Amino acid sequence: MCRLYGFRATEPTKVECTLVHAQNALMAQSRSDLAGVSHAHGWGVSTYEDEGDGPHVERQAWAAYHGEHFQRAAARIYAESVVAHVRRATVGPARVENTHPFVHERWTFAHNGTAPHFDKLRDRLLAATAPSHRAAIRGETDSEHLFRYALTLLDAGEAAELRDIVARVVRDVLAWAREIAPEARAGLNLMLTDGETLAGSRLGRPLVYVARDGVYDCEICGFPHIHHDPRTDYRAVVVASEPITHEAWREVPEASVWTVDLDRPGLEIAPL
Repeated sequence: MCRLYGFRATEPTKVECTLVHAQNALMAQSRSDLAGVSHAHGWGVSTYEDEGDGPHVERQAWAAYHGEHFQRAAARIYAESVVAHVRRATVGPARVENTHPFVHERWTFAHNGTAPHFDKLRDRLLAATAPSHRAAIRGETDSEHLFRYALTLLDAGEAAELRDIVARVVRDVLAWAREIAPEARAGLNLMLTDGETLAGSRLGRPLVYVARDGVYDCEICGFPHIHHDPRTDYRAVVVASEPITHEAWREVPEASVWTVDLDRPGLEIAPL
């Protein structure tokens, strides 16, 4: 188990309040989520701060609530796209190489859940992954292996839409897992972005989102989080494992894939 956070907006935005200061901020979830479970085995944040620039990532193998490192990292963020993660280790020990998000070139990836029977599934997944991406794996997690398989599909041009790549990863992993154990159940909430498109899946773990249409004053600090260009319409979407603020969060349907579409509020959602 882990906790995910994905943010996409039309303009650079500060996200410190939802990561640190909200009543159920990601930092609070690292100590105890809504079910009373801690996610204290590492944290990471990937941000896209300059147009055309690759992700800036910071990861640590200790709890987000421990010390001031996570708070300082969150306070610096002013970006259009953010992926953040707090980890509860299920596959692989608590070390930086196993800490999300994982990045490669312009891509960022994070995962909440567990690929079933990974000890047996791993060889099948590696066999389908390009040699260059197999060689780039540095940790032991199922998540990093899933990311490298997704990159293999992206490099091969297997789909035009990013959420179709995510769907392919989920379907293939489920099919291989059920060859090992027909009743296999998976936790495959994936999140993948290149800084422009944010896409993901929900399978076997909770996932919610909130759409923000127009500039508003933050319920925590009382100020807007952007330097708004009045010639543009501001929109933002947050996708997270749990509701973070008092806003009207909506549930992402189970067994679905999604894409943030800033041309209109909300998510584009399709069944797996």
